[in-house]
Amino acid sequence: MSHRDAPLTPEGRLRLVRRCQHRPIAHVAAEAGVSRQCLGKWFARWREHGDAGLIDRSSAPTNRPTRTPPEVIEQIAKLRAKKWSARRITLELNQAGVAISVATVTRWLHRLGLHRLDHLDADGQPLRAPGTITARWPGHMVHVDIKKVGRIPDGGGWHVHGRGSDQTRAVDRAKSAGARAGYTYLHSAVDGFSRLGYTEPMPDETAASAVAFLSRARAFFAAHGITTLTRVVTDNGSCYRATVFTRAVTAFGARHQRIKPYTPKHNGKVERYQRTLAAELLYAHPWTSEEQRSDAIGTWLIHYNYHRPHTAARDQPPASRLKTGVTNVMSNYN
Repeated sequence: MSHRDAPLTPEGRLRLVRRCQHRPIAHVAAEAGVSRQCLGKWFARWREHGDAGLIDRSSAPTNRPTRTPPEVIEQIAKLRAKKWSARRITLELNQAGVAISVATVTRWLHRLGLHRLDHLDADGQPLRAPGTITARWPGHMVHVDIKKVGRIPDGGGWHVHGRGSDQTRAVDRAKSAGARAGYTYLHSAVDGFSRLGYTEPMPDETAASAVAFLSRARAFFAAHGITTLTRVVTDNGSCYRATVFTRAVTAFGARHQRIKPYTPKHNGKVERYQRTLAAELLYAHPWTSEEQRSDAIGTWLIHYNYHRPHTAARDQPPASRLKTGVTNVMSNYN
């Protein structure tokens, strides 16, 4: 495939080299807007290799003296089957006369899919293949999480007044005296199928708040046609480990699934949603109070669900994957 700045495709090169059979190369090159050296190169390749010589060639070098030999890669795989670490494999190869570093062994273990010892069976072969967490229908998997953000003092913080301003120094003095602005806890729920999102700022992250948020999130999803929730996916936070939260989930016929500890990618849909929320709203404007920022979340949710294109929805808003209609709120919400 030609690069983005290439003026000629293989078909265009063929047309030009045919003209060069009867006309000077410099004249044809000037008419085509390319250099004489470039067209001369394509003409020479065409005379030597025919039409196949006009195809783009790989820029990779034909000779790589420092490339790891195939037999060494095979030895790395065999030693890894013994459940050896990358450093031990390196020491073994160095003692055998093979000059190789730990970084190179580690890189090849990643390429071979052998970098996780706990993913290997007794014979040293991978136990699992990488996959994706895919929701099959609306409500199949609803991902829930909490994002803790610092509260904005009345009048705005240093983002508005600048560091070293009188307002900032007053806030610092209040902190030294024991005052704390505190945090706002953004409870979020995302439908894994449509990516429809719902966020609500709350004063804490207790189990009671999580249960209350889940109830309102269910009402939000039901208003958009998602009346049945099959599975609620959360992390292992204390509020989600509480019995009262699990009972609240099972009360409406859903299953509560907690992800593997220290593996936030298993709840990645809501994690990515929160990252978008932070980038496009929370830290994108100079807020003068926490109430102002909290009120803006509702407007941003309409923009996100009904107007903002989403890659998982084929560059359409999340609401387009549901049977409900679109509100009449304009996409320009600033």
